[in-house]
Amino acid sequence: MKHQESQSITVIRMDELPQVSGLSRSTIYEKLNPKSPRYDPSFPTRVHIGVSAVGWLRHEIEAWLISKKA
Repeated sequence: MKHQESQSITVIRMDELPQVSGLSRSTIYEKLNPKSPRYDPSFPTRVHIGVSAVGWLRHEIEAWLISKKA
C-alpha cells in the first residue's frame, strides 16, 4: 500500500488576495469581469464557501502567478 501525503487546501478571502497576488482589489475584480479590458479568463475563479462568502484556492492563485512568469 502506497503512503499518500495529505495536501491541505487553503481558501484565500478577498482581504488576503491582494497580498498573495500582488494585485489591487480593483484589478482583481477587473480580471474577473468579462466586460473589462483587463479581463483575464485564465485568472482563477471564485469558490463559494457560504451563502454570500467567496474565496480563491491558494494553489490556483499560485499556479496562475507561476504561469505569468513563463
